[in-house]
Amino acid sequence: MVLVEKIREMQTRSTAQRRAGQRIVLVPTMGSLHEGHLSLVREGRKRGDYLVVSIFVNPAQFGPGEDYRTYPRNLERDRELLEAERVDVLFCPSAEEMYPAGFQSYVEPGKLSSTLCGRSRPGHFRGVATVVAKLFNQVRPHVAIFGAKDYQQLLILRRMVEDLNFDVEIVQHPIVREKDGLALSSRNNYLSPAEKQAAFSLSRALRTAECLVGKGVTERERIIGVVEGEIAKEPLARVDYISLCHSSTLEELNGVGSEALLALAVWIGKTRLIDNTVLRP
Repeated sequence: MVLVEKIREMQTRSTAQRRAGQRIVLVPTMGSLHEGHLSLVREGRKRGDYLVVSIFVNPAQFGPGEDYRTYPRNLERDRELLEAERVDVLFCPSAEEMYPAGFQSYVEPGKLSSTLCGRSRPGHFRGVATVVAKLFNQVRPHVAIFGAKDYQQLLILRRMVEDLNFDVEIVQHPIVREKDGLALSSRNNYLSPAEKQAAFSLSRALRTAECLVGKGVTERERIIGVVEGEIAKEPLARVDYISLCHSSTLEELNGVGSEALLALAVWIGKTRLIDNTVLRP
């Protein structure tokens, strides 16, 4: 595995691979890798010839008072994990390399970014869309793989690819969970043992809603009520949002028709976690 830190070197390597007829796959990450990330990497290994994993904690997607400086970082461990997965390139640009002095051009997402996490974290998806657009130009992938836990992000990036004519296939990979259902996240590292137990309330609430819909209940009020009730059982949990919305437009729904996205963000102590499921009658 080659470690690349400079954008120009990454572009040169990718251009050479494309000329050689190689199919390039990109897995963008912010590091502190866990099994969820590694499942994306393994999927990437299947889908192309030249596998690039980026690690970049993107300052542009963190708001004031958020955890940019304390976000978990462990590059040496990440390198060992990626070596074992036969990654070809680990791309680790610095913040100064990605956003040099005078940088002022950003990708501004539209309506899809105005709800859910976009409402709670103003400017977050502007930073996400900008850095991913830059990574696409730097790595020049044929395929990029993203996890379904960040469902809103996935929709926004698909919209960006279509609107700005990027020649990249966006692949969605399923959420990876612990045995008790907690969706894997680098921010789980912040949780104390008691907070981790409380965090299982997110997946329990989603499973309870799935069972309710499976029994024929499709009304918004009943589904949201069940989710609120499940999370309220945990004193350490505080709801940011619970949304029953259209799985493509993210517009709020009155009930589950053919399908609906049930998405939630919950504070567990000082840690904000997200999770989701797609409900189908």
